[in-house]
Amino acid sequence: MYRFYRTAGDGLKKAAAPRWARECRRGIVTDADVTQARNYCLDQLKRGDYEAYLIRQFVPRSAHDAYHALRTLNLELARLPETVSNPGIGRLRIQFWRDTIDRVFAGNPPREPIAILLYNAMADLRARAGDGSASSIKFWLLRFLKTREKHMENRPFVSLAALEDYSENTYATLMYMTLASMPMQSVHMDHLASHIGKACGIVATLRGIPVLAAPSKPIQGPSGAHLGNTRSPALLLPLDVMAEEGLKEEEVFRKGPNAEGLYDAVFQVATRANDHLITAREMLKNLRLGKGPDHAYEHGDEAEHVYSSAAHGVETADADITRGFGVLLEAVAAEDYLKRLESANFDPFKVKKSWKLPWALWKALKNNQI
Repeated sequence: MYRFYRTAGDGLKKAAAPRWARECRRGIVTDADVTQARNYCLDQLKRGDYEAYLIRQFVPRSAHDAYHALRTLNLELARLPETVSNPGIGRLRIQFWRDTIDRVFAGNPPREPIAILLYNAMADLRARAGDGSASSIKFWLLRFLKTREKHMENRPFVSLAALEDYSENTYATLMYMTLASMPMQSVHMDHLASHIGKACGIVATLRGIPVLAAPSKPIQGPSGAHLGNTRSPALLLPLDVMAEEGLKEEEVFRKGPNAEGLYDAVFQVATRANDHLITAREMLKNLRLGKGPDHAYEHGDEAEHVYSSAAHGVETADADITRGFGVLLEAVAAEDYLKRLESANFDPFKVKKSWKLPWALWKALKNNQI
């Protein structure tokens, strides 16, 4: 059997290597490049997304590099509205990543750490599973970028359903890509990832309230002159929820946690996230008992959600869950935040930092429960 050696410098060759493998081994990426890229991504996660940094240890080893690269990319894109002076510059950065992804999957990654690590992960995946899983990851990545670009201006979501759609196309999609990089093809695991990802996306929106609602830091020119702010204050809570609770954006910008209706609006949104976690737990319990989920997977007929007949059966569901359980631990981090938010009486400005998450992850692994 042909074994693919993905990096230059090892001096090993096989005459029977397929064309794409030869193209990926033209000295573009070295072992040292991959190591530096991996260290960069781990450092970024440790500093900016400590939950992902903790969870990565429990993700299947075959998906480690993909997980590190994808989560670091998510971190960079989430920061874009905060780090650029206008949405136009942010869209240029999104286009850079769109071009970068094309180059990564064409076997010619730019000299950028996330791109190098993602290229390495995809080359390794192709060697293990062929082109199918890698192609699906490219599809998910482009959809992920399109969604991030659409929400570049930090406008409120029109409705709670719109927030769920955003979460499906970002955080659930990150989980789909992690599963595909293992690779795993299971409608039940994707279904679980959809509910957990929606909860994570909603939680990320709630987390961002104290940051986005506060005035941004002013931009100063070389002479010290004030050149404006990087962004305007924003509140991303769904408009239908805010209207129902009588909450006004301007009140949050001026009064912060004292804005009338804020706690009730946050409670409504947090409840929807918790509902998705409850649904995922019930699904997990039923699947392990050899039962099917009690509701249909609403995204099962979308592009790239293509499964064999065996992938729909519950006979292999328990084995799939055991193999990919680490990916589902995103639910533990989401629940950890929701508990802290509840303890703060649904005041997002008073949520304390978590010190219990490592213990909660260990407990989830020990009990095989999310």
